[in-house]
Amino acid sequence: MGIREQIDTDLKDAMRAGDKQKVGALRLVVSELQKAAKEGNDDEVAVLRRERKRRTEAASAFREGGREDLADGEQAEAELIAAYLPAELSDADLQAIVAQAVSDSGASGPKDMGIAMREAMAVVDGRADGKRVSGMVRTALQG
Repeated sequence: MGIREQIDTDLKDAMRAGDKQKVGALRLVVSELQKAAKEGNDDEVAVLRRERKRRTEAASAFREGGREDLADGEQAEAELIAAYLPAELSDADLQAIVAQAVSDSGASGPKDMGIAMREAMAVVDGRADGKRVSGMVRTALQG
């Protein structure tokens, strides 16, 4: 069963259970997936990652503004979306990928960060956040 089919099934279950928050979040996700498909982007995982990132950033902004109630709602939606994404890489696995990427790219210092990042992100294939990868590449190139 694909991601979209799983979300549709969970949406129906949430509707039967009367879980209004989950129904709202899943409908929004389905809408974004449909919009992406209409635009020719069939990468469901990329759409889900983008939506999770939006929710996480919104939660952070609400917390900075002192609106914990809204931040908690956004964070809950981000966690719900994250459940449909493939597992994130562990730090050890990501560290190994970064070390290999730095080695393969021939990067030798901070000026070669772009080359090493390009190599690492190709292998990571969306299984880790770009900021996390960037931090590890930066550390590898400085050390």
